[in-house]
Amino acid sequence: MRRELRCRTELWTLDEPFVIAGLVQRDTELIVVEIGAGGHVGRGETERDDLIATGRSNVRQEIERTREAIERGAGRQDLLELLPAGAARSALDCALWDLESRIEQTPVWTLAGLPPPRPVTTAYTLRAAPAPLMADDASRNSGRPLLKLKLEGARASECVEAVRAAAPRATLIADANGSLSADLLPEVMETCERNAVAMLEQPLPPGADDALGRIEHRVAVCADESFLHRGSLSDVAGKYDMVNVKLDKTGGLTEAILSIAAAREQGLRIMLGCMLGTSLAMAPALLLASQAEYIDLDGPLMLGRDRTGGLRYVGSTVHPSDGGFWGWSA
Repeated sequence: MRRELRCRTELWTLDEPFVIAGLVQRDTELIVVEIGAGGHVGRGETERDDLIATGRSNVRQEIERTREAIERGAGRQDLLELLPAGAARSALDCALWDLESRIEQTPVWTLAGLPPPRPVTTAYTLRAAPAPLMADDASRNSGRPLLKLKLEGARASECVEAVRAAAPRATLIADANGSLSADLLPEVMETCERNAVAMLEQPLPPGADDALGRIEHRVAVCADESFLHRGSLSDVAGKYDMVNVKLDKTGGLTEAILSIAAAREQGLRIMLGCMLGTSLAMAPALLLASQAEYIDLDGPLMLGRDRTGGLRYVGSTVHPSDGGFWGWSA
C-alpha cells in the first residue's frame, strides 16, 4: 500500500515561560508528522529538541531522510535501524502506530499488548525560580496531589524548603536537570529527605554522575538526561534507582516499551515523562502509565491550551480521549 509522508512545524506560545536550570522557553516549535495510506492518516508529534539544546541532529532533516523508505512501506521495526533514538524517530514511530490502528480498526494498546489507558494523576511542574517565587507557585497549586519542582544549583535546598512549607500535603518530586555539583549533593539530598521529597531527578550532569554510585541514596534518584533508551542502561547501572522514560528520547513508543522492560529487568523503577507538547505527544505515552511509579505528562498544561479532541485534563488527572484522536477510532 503506497504511503504519503507529510511534515509540518507549528509554533506554540507557552502560557508562562518554562524555566529549568540553564534554559528559559517562551515558546516551542512542534513537528507534526502525518503518514497517509489507503484513505487513513496516522499522526505523531515531537518537540524540536535541536532548537533548544546544542549538538542535536536537525529533526526536520532526519524526518526527510526517511521519506523514501517510509513511503515505500518501512515499518516501526525498520525505523530502529533507519534513525537513531530521538525526536524525529518518535514522531514517525507514533504516526506509524496510529496509522496501523486506523487501518486495522484496532486500538494501539491492543496491537502493543498493553492495557487500555485509564485516568492517571500527572505531576504539575513548578518552574525554576528564587525560593519566594517558587513558594508562591506552590501555594497556588497546593491542592494538586503531585508537584514537581525544578531545582537550580546553589539555591536548590532553599527552594525545597520553601515549596514544602507552601504545599504541606502534596507529594513532591524534584528535578535538578544536572545543575548540582558533587559537593552540593549531600546537602540537597538531606534537605529532600527531611522535607519528604519522594524522588530527586538528575542531580548531577550526565557523564559526571559517578558520585551517585558512592553515596547513600537518602531519597530515590532518577536518571533523565543520563538515560535515553535501552542502550543507556550501562550509563545508569549502580548509580540510579529509577529512569525517566520519554518518547522523545527513546525514539517513540516502540523503543519505550522495550526500554521499560529492559530497565525493570535490571531492578530500575520507572518514571514516565514528556517534553513540551500537546495531547498528540502525550496520548502514546499515556499507554505506558500503568508501568510507571510517577507520571509527568503535563505538557499541555504548560502550553495553556491543547488540540481539539485530545486528552482531557481535570486538575491533575489526565483522562484518555473519547476516541478518534490518536491510537484508536471512535
